[in-house]
Amino acid sequence: MTEQAALLRSLHVPGSPLVLVNAWDVASARVAEAAGAPVVATTSAGVAWSLGAPDGDALDRDAAVDAVRRVVAAVSVPVTADIESGFGDDPAAVADTIRGVVAAGAAGVNLEDSVRPVDEMVARLTAAREAAPREDLFINARIDNYLRGNPDFADTVSRAEAYLAAGADGIFVPGAVDPEVIGALVAKIPAPVNILVWPGAPTVPELAALGVARVSLGSGVAEAAYAVMQRAVQETLASGTYTSIADSIDYGSLNKLLGA
Repeated sequence: MTEQAALLRSLHVPGSPLVLVNAWDVASARVAEAAGAPVVATTSAGVAWSLGAPDGDALDRDAAVDAVRRVVAAVSVPVTADIESGFGDDPAAVADTIRGVVAAGAAGVNLEDSVRPVDEMVARLTAAREAAPREDLFINARIDNYLRGNPDFADTVSRAEAYLAAGADGIFVPGAVDPEVIGALVAKIPAPVNILVWPGAPTVPELAALGVARVSLGSGVAEAAYAVMQRAVQETLASGTYTSIADSIDYGSLNKLLGA
């Protein structure tokens, strides 16, 4: 087992969750590591936006893998990469993506089902697992029912069971924020459960008490960063003031993080 993959796997502890504040480029990854993050996770949306593409399998695979490679090279902690639905139309293409991400040094991936038919996602996960054994890569299978407004608990659990049988190591259910639902999912899914959070969602201690093993902020921090840009432009053009950028990391600190 590779050291980074083993460390990543060991940090998925129900009741003591791995907390991931997702990065989108080298600078945000270095900031996360310097602030104490034990793992750097990428957000597919943030990566795509930073490279001029929309989220949702629009980004070129080579560009996505290269972004992972740069982040891995910039930090010393394990990196888990959000690879959307695999940057490929069929299982063979997903396997190619997985091999590329592993070669880039990632210890884990998120692979989303986009509410595909179960058999299609199972085939994609099977190909991913064959391309990278468990000792080399933690595969977090994302189930999009709740995220897409279809809070079908039974189907979510059924998909989780099928995805785990196909080789997934963890299950990500973004959009599920009701504590009763989360607790029931944790009780039914025999693997680490990952929950997506945002302002108003249960706190990390509350999720820990429910047995959650992984908590992610997803694209939230990238969205907040771009909101600062928007507010700064609007404020400066409207009033000629600059208070929007008052709470910033200073130039010297950021430059030092990047090796200067």
